[in-house]
Amino acid sequence: MLFRPLLIVAAAAAVSAFSPSSSIKSSVIKKNRHQHIIPLRLSNDNPAEWDEERRSNVFQALLRDLQIEGVPLLGCDSNQVQTLNAALWTTMAELGDQDDEQRACLILEEIPTSALLAFAEDFTVLKTQTRLMDHLPELKRFSISVLGRGVGPALLIETEKRTEEEIAAAAANRATERTFDQTKTINALKSFIDRVVVNLEACPYTKSVDISAVGLESRGVTPGPVGYRFSATTDACMTMSVFWNCICEMTGEPEENLSSIMLSLPGIGHGDSPEAHARFAAVVEIVGRYLCSYRGDASFGLVHFHPAYDRSIISPVDYASYGHLPPMSWLRAMLKMGGHQEEAESFSDDELALSNYQRRAPHTAINILRMSQVSKAAGPKSIVDLDLGNGRVEKASGITLYSRNAIRMVKTGKDALQSALDADIAMQS
Repeated sequence: MLFRPLLIVAAAAAVSAFSPSSSIKSSVIKKNRHQHIIPLRLSNDNPAEWDEERRSNVFQALLRDLQIEGVPLLGCDSNQVQTLNAALWTTMAELGDQDDEQRACLILEEIPTSALLAFAEDFTVLKTQTRLMDHLPELKRFSISVLGRGVGPALLIETEKRTEEEIAAAAANRATERTFDQTKTINALKSFIDRVVVNLEACPYTKSVDISAVGLESRGVTPGPVGYRFSATTDACMTMSVFWNCICEMTGEPEENLSSIMLSLPGIGHGDSPEAHARFAAVVEIVGRYLCSYRGDASFGLVHFHPAYDRSIISPVDYASYGHLPPMSWLRAMLKMGGHQEEAESFSDDELALSNYQRRAPHTAINILRMSQVSKAAGPKSIVDLDLGNGRVEKASGITLYSRNAIRMVKTGKDALQSALDADIAMQS
C-alpha cells in the first residue's frame, strides 16, 4: 500500500460484432446512417411487466432495425461490474474520438438490465450537473439509453458531431498527448513517492517505491509489487477505460503479484493552473462516482494526486470526499484527538494547508489500493467520532496518520516542499 485512501491492459471482456437471432440478408444491411427507417414503436406499458417471449421478440426487432440503419451491434461477454465498465467506457472513448456523429449498440447479455438502466439514468443526471460538466466538455456530446426502455440488455450510445471549436480543441489535446514520455513520467512519480511516502513516511507500510504493504505480515497481508501504469490521454472517457482496465487487472491478480497500482495520467488537468485543478477534480470525481455506484469501494480504495492539489477547493469542501484528504477544516480537531494540542492551537491556517503537499505529485495520478489491505492496516477501531465543535460530529479515520503527516509537512516547510516538487516536475521534461 502506498497511501491511505480515504499502458492499458487487455480488457477482460471481449467485444465483438453481434447479430440478432433472426438473421437479415446482407443485401438489406446498409451503412448509410441517413437511410429512412420506420421505427418500431413501443407502447407506454412497462417492458419489465411483459412476458419473456414478448420482450425477446421486441428486443430482436429493435436490434434488426438498428442493423438495417447501419448501427454497429457490439456483443460483449462481460458478466461482472469491472468488465462491464471497461467495455462500456472503452466503447465510449472510441466513439468520442471521432469528429462525426456516431452510434453503437453495446449488447451485454450477462448483465442485469437493471444495472444498465441505473447507468443510463445516472449518466443523464451527470449531464445536468453544471459543476462537473463545465470541466467535462467531451461528455456533453454523449447520449446513453437502454434499448427499448429496458426490453433487453443493450445500451445505445450516441454522440453528436463536433463543432469546429471542438475539432480544434481535440487536435490540440492530441498534440499535448504526444509530449508525454512514459519513462520520464513514471520516474518523476517514483521520485515523489520516494521523497514523500518513503522518506517523510506519509505511509508507514511503504518502505520503497516498488513494494507496498510491508510490515503487515502479522495481520495476514503479503507484501507485493506496486504496478506502475501510464496513459497519456487527455480524454475523460479514455481515463475511465484505463482505470477500469486497472481494476480488471487487480481483480485478476493475487496481492502477492500486484499489491496496488499507481496510475499516471499526465494529460488530465495538465499544469498547475486553477483550470487544470478543476479538470483534475472533475475527472477523478467521476472515477470515484462510478466505482462507488457499483459498490467497488468495498474492494478498492483510491488516492488522488495533482501538482496543485488543494483540498480547500475539492467538493464538498467541508465534508469527506472519496479519494481525497480530510477537509482542511477538520485538521485542528484531528490534531487534538491525536494528542497534539499544542500544534492544533499554534499552527496557522497556511501551515495546516501544507498538508496538501502529501498529494502534490508531478502530475495527476491515482493510487488504487486493495481495501482488504487498508482495513487490516487500519484495524477494527479506526473509524471514530470527530468533534468539530458547535455540536458537529463527523465519522473520521486515519487520525494518527493525518495528524503526524500535517506536523511533518509543517516541519519540512513550504520552500523545501515546493522546491522538491518543482524538481520532480522538471524530471518529466
